Parts: sequence; C-alpha cells; structure tokens
Amino acid sequence: MAVTSMANSSIRDFQKFNSMAGPFSSGPFAVSYVVIAGGGGAGGTSSAVSYRPGSGGAGGYRSNVAGENSGGGNSAESALALAKGVYTVTVGAPGGGSSASGSNGSDSVFGAVSCSGGGGGGRGDNTGTAGLAGGSGGGGGAAVSGSSGGSGTSGEGFAGRASPAGGSGAAASGGGAGALAAAGTSLTGPGGVGVASGITGSSITRAIGGARASSPVDGATNSGNGGDSESDAASSTGKNGGSGVVIFSLPLQAIAIFSAGVTQTSAVVGSNRVYTVTATSTTDETVTVA
Repeated sequence: MAVTSMANSSIRDFQKFNSMAGPFSSGPFAVSYVVIAGGGGAGGTSSAVSYRPGSGGAGGYRSNVAGENSGGGNSAESALALAKGVYTVTVGAPGGGSSASGSNGSDSVFGAVSCSGGGGGGRGDNTGTAGLAGGSGGGGGAAVSGSSGGSGTSGEGFAGRASPAGGSGAAASGGGAGALAAAGTSLTGPGGVGVASGITGSSITRAIGGARASSPVDGATNSGNGGDSESDAASSTGKNGGSGVVIFSLPLQAIAIFSAGVTQTSAVVGSNRVYTVTATSTTDETVTVA
C-alpha cells in the first residue's frame, strides 16, 4: 500500500541537502585542479615615431591533472586529497591595458594552490619600460636601447621577451604558460603558447601570452591570456588581459557548497563532478567540501 501521508509518523527530523549523489564518504577526497590567474594588460605608446609597446604576459598556470602539464614547462603537480572543510577560492581579475605600461593581472587561489597574475607589458617610447614580472612576464616596450621582458614564476609560466634595440623597431610579446614567445624583429608576432587541459571533458588551451598585432584584442574571459599590443601605431592603448579561472573535480559522493559571491557551473565527467569557478566578488569567497 502506498504511503500518502506522514503526519503521524514517528520520524520527526529531516535534513535537506543542496546536492547528493552516491554513497556518503567521510573523505578525504581526491581532487584534480587547474588554477589560472588573470592575464597581464599590454602597454601603449604616445610617441610620434611609433615606439612599439610590449604585450601582456599570461596568468600563472598550475595543474595536477594526471598526464597533463602545469605551467613553466613542468609536468603535473602532485596528487591532492582534501578533507571535509572550508577552502578559499579566488578568481584573478585581468590586468588593464594602458597608454603607458600595462598592469599585472590578479592572483587566483584554490585552497593552498595560488597562481600569480600575468605581468603587464612595457611602455614604448624613446626610453621605454621593461615588462613586468608575473606568472608569465610581460614583453618589453621598444626603446632606443631596448628593454627587458618581465620574468615568469617558476612552475607557472615563462618570461616575456625583451624588445630589441633600435627605437621604432619591434617590441616584444608576452610570455605564455607553456613557452616563451618566439624571438623576432617583425612588427607582428604571437605571444608565448599556453597549456591545454581536458579537465572539463574537452581539451582547451589557456594562459597564452599577448601578441603584437595590427588588430589587437583583449584576452578572452576566463582564459588567463595576456592582452595584445598595437604593432604599428603612433599612439595606442594596450588591450586588457583575460580573467583567470579555477577548475576542480571531486568524486560524485562529495558535496561542494559555495559562498554567495561565487559564480560557478558544474558538470559530471566520468566518476567526478567538475566545478568551473568563473568569478568571485571578493577575495574572501569559499567552497565548503562536505
């Protein structure tokens, strides 16, 4: 006989769960992650003789996904297991492009895993400025004597290229998480390559260094890409970097509860649920693993 009412049941207390799948577990839970910081903004110029500015460096890239690479030419980081508890999650904002030197992107954080924002590109003029250090370094702005690229962070990305001496010659592209930008003296050129990951079920390359381009673009949202610089203009403002992203997977029996300022989506991939955090409103946002 079907039960149609529990008004007189001896069961008094019920507990509601936001999500639940599979058998309960006390943890710790095996976690895979890809954490990428915001990309650096490109530099600009107001020089009448077209001193070319440097492009932005990619945001720092860290991953422990088995069989994939982390940033800076490293293999995947060590396996991670998280106990039930509360963990910080922060998505790094992009660095701003400028008519002077570009600014660095902001750091991304997932628990104890932190990545540095990409370095801003250097200003192009008769003295120029160096690219800024970051997860991957920004490219140096063109100058009479050249200028250096910013250094990258070990395990996260590569340095930006230095601009060659010669004043109005080519400036330098930003470093990528996967490699240095190619050396060269042409006015246009790509940034350093990024790193591919299939953690979401499809392979996507992120954290690409900013290019030197005749039609420059901002770094894509949630890519960690560096902003492009204008390759041949007497006056230009560099493009913004791309915002970062935090992606992690948990076994289906684990529950993830996010604080109010977190924007995220999730999908089941194999025996795990993969969470993609695309924005955080403060640096105090959290995820509770239960």
